[in-house]
This record gives sequence, C-alpha cells and structure tokens, in this order.
Amino acid sequence: MTPTQLLLRLLALILGWTCLQPQAATLLLKDATLHPVNHPIIERGDMLIIDERIAMVAQDINLPADQTIVLEGLHAYPGMIAMTTTLGLLEINSVRATLDTTEVGDWTPEVLSWRAVNPSSELLPVARANGITHAQPIPLGGKLSGQSGLIQLQGWTLEELLVKPTTGYHLFWPDATIRHTPKALLQDPSSWKSPEDQRKNHQKEVMAITEFFDAARAYAKAVDHDASPTRIPGWEAMSAWVEGELPLFVHANERRQIRSLLDWARSQSTRVILVGGRDAWMLADELAELKIPVIYEHTFTLPHQDTASYDVQFTAPSVLHRAGVQVTFSEGSDRFAASALRNLPYAAAQAMAFGLPREEAIKGITLYPAQLLGVADRLGSLESGKEASIIITDGPLLDIRSKVTHMWIKGTASSLESRHTRLYETYSKRPRKEP
Repeated sequence: MTPTQLLLRLLALILGWTCLQPQAATLLLKDATLHPVNHPIIERGDMLIIDERIAMVAQDINLPADQTIVLEGLHAYPGMIAMTTTLGLLEINSVRATLDTTEVGDWTPEVLSWRAVNPSSELLPVARANGITHAQPIPLGGKLSGQSGLIQLQGWTLEELLVKPTTGYHLFWPDATIRHTPKALLQDPSSWKSPEDQRKNHQKEVMAITEFFDAARAYAKAVDHDASPTRIPGWEAMSAWVEGELPLFVHANERRQIRSLLDWARSQSTRVILVGGRDAWMLADELAELKIPVIYEHTFTLPHQDTASYDVQFTAPSVLHRAGVQVTFSEGSDRFAASALRNLPYAAAQAMAFGLPREEAIKGITLYPAQLLGVADRLGSLESGKEASIIITDGPLLDIRSKVTHMWIKGTASSLESRHTRLYETYSKRPRKEP
C-alpha cells in the first residue's frame, strides 16, 4: 500500500468515525427581550443554545439551527432559584408519611438533604410552572441539622435532579429573647427563669456551638497528623467547613438573636450567610461591615412589633440594600412554604414596590442565589457558556399578571403542566345545566 493510499484510508476512517458521533442539538431563540441579569437588557435579541449550554447571546444571530422559535414580544430570563426551602421533602403536612424534613439529634452534619427529596412530588411541577428551575432543599431539626444540596426541578430520579450535593451547613442560632412574664402568670410556674438566667442560658448555648466548631477543627488537625485512628462520620462531614469550602447558613430572625450571631461571627474565620433575617434591617450596617448576605424570608410576614409600621417587612430589603447588604429572597421552610413556593417572584416584586431597585430584585431570585450556592459559573444569568436553564414570560418577570410560556432546564424543554392545570382542564369542561 502506497503512502497516498494509506493517507486516504486514514482520512476515510476519521470521516466515518466523525459521522457516527451524535451531533449537538441547536436551538435558536429570536426576537425576545433578553434579560441577562448581569448585563444590560437586549431588546429584540437572539440566543443560540447548543445541547445543554448557551452558545451565544447577541442582538442578531443568523446561524442555521435544528429548531428556531420566534419569541416576538416575549421576555427571556434565567430560571429562578428557590433558596432555603423544604420543596421535595414534604407533600401533605397532615400526613406524617409524606414528611421527611427533620433529622433526629442536635448535631448531624453528615445529613445530606437531597437524598430525601421525592422526585415524584406534585409540588415540583407547581413551582416549575411559575418559572422556578432549581431549588435548595434544606434539613431541619436540632442545632446543626446537616448539609443542603441543589436540585433542578426536572428529572425522573434523584441522580437526574441533583446538581450539587452539598452547598453549605445549616446552623439554627439559639433564641436570645428575654421574657419578662411574671412567674405567677405562667401556666407552668416551674419553667420560669429570671432575665439574668435566660441570658446565661443563651450564652451557654452559644458556647456549645463554639466548642463544636473548635472540636471540628481539632479533629481535622488530628487526622492530618494521623493522630486519630478511628474515623468518625460526623466529624468527617465537617471537613469541607474546616477547609473553607462550604459556608454556614445560619438561621436567625429576632434582633437580639442576630446581634448574638454577629458577635460570634467576628470571632470566627468562617463564611456566614444569614437565613430568615426578619429583623436584619435593624442591624444592616453591621451586616454590611461583616459582608454577611441575607436570605430574606419575611417579605409577607406580619410586623412583629406592635408599634412597627405596616410596611416594615416590605421595606426591609431596600434598607439592607442601601447599607450594602446583598439580599436574596426565599419563601422559607415554614409549614406551607413549599406549597407557596410559586409565589417567590412576588416577594421580590413587593420589595421592589417598596424601594428595592428592579435589577436587585431580579438578581435576588436568579444571580445572587447562584453565587451563594457556588454555581454562578453555570446558573443565574444569560451568558455564553452557562447552562441553558431559561424561562420565557409574556411580560416582566416581577409583574403578577405575567405568565411563563416556555421553559428549558439544562437545554431540555420542560413541561409547564401541574396538578393545577390538570384540575383546571378537568373542571372547566364540566357539563353545565342551563337554568
């Protein structure tokens, strides 16, 4: 065989192998109002999606694609990310068998919340139908309840849902409220404690937290020096925190409670994210000084103080923002929060109506969650190279009248059907007897 024949045969083999490889699917979205979130809005812009990724975002893209969808008059946003939720961990609050939110024990850092998610939950499609593409299910119970993960809201199995198994540890800060109710007025007088005793009890609980994290560091140091012959799963699970890889999501709401947390945070070299933050606006400057972001869960919570203005919870995000605190929105993990998760954009919209800039409100449900979860390189904005998790709406995202018309999660078209739409279709066709 001559060298020329050998070269031709080799080229033929390479060409044949290339033809056998699966070609990436391409989707071109045209003439939409693009909201990249971290860049200016593009009017009548185009977006090219190749397989799972956004390949190009530009004013005009004229390239061949397997599918082209003209979205004239519609808006494109990155999918919303639901923070600190129990979505997927509960179904019906009154049926104990459908609840898997809470772990037994005070210190359970080895618990991974995503393992308990139900991929067949009817609440996932309900949240998805209003533009939520990802969620952070969190473990509840005890003091350090475990580690949260990040899931996408489309997939048959846990493995398909899972995006990131660990996003941080969840610490529930001890109550610091001082109760001044006289002993004679208590239903159980034996439970009465003086204000001084209550303060000492809180300090004791904070000391227990400090000792736990000191012990975690000591264990990691002992392992590094081969001084610990027996590996303990709970302490092993703290290694990511010791090495600074994962943050602490600390749940606290009341002013004294948050102040106690801030005093503790000053003495610790750890990344803290405040979750809940009902009274965080009262300590906005201190939070900004310590660079502690807030996952705000109380937009629609009633004012806690009798003397507070009716709009104190509506304006809190704008107060925090003006002080320099990054604000992310969440519906929280209360009893009915998973069912109400579809209302996430309206929490941001309410804060915008009471002073928070529109751009910050949108970032608070898209880009900022991605940053806190450590996935901003793939989610949270519309950019070349990022994952194609996109929603299309027929109006501005924060307008309650807007509807989600299309959704793609990781480049795959997602159904917007839910039990709500199925029930509507069923009962809208119910025969009516004319009077």
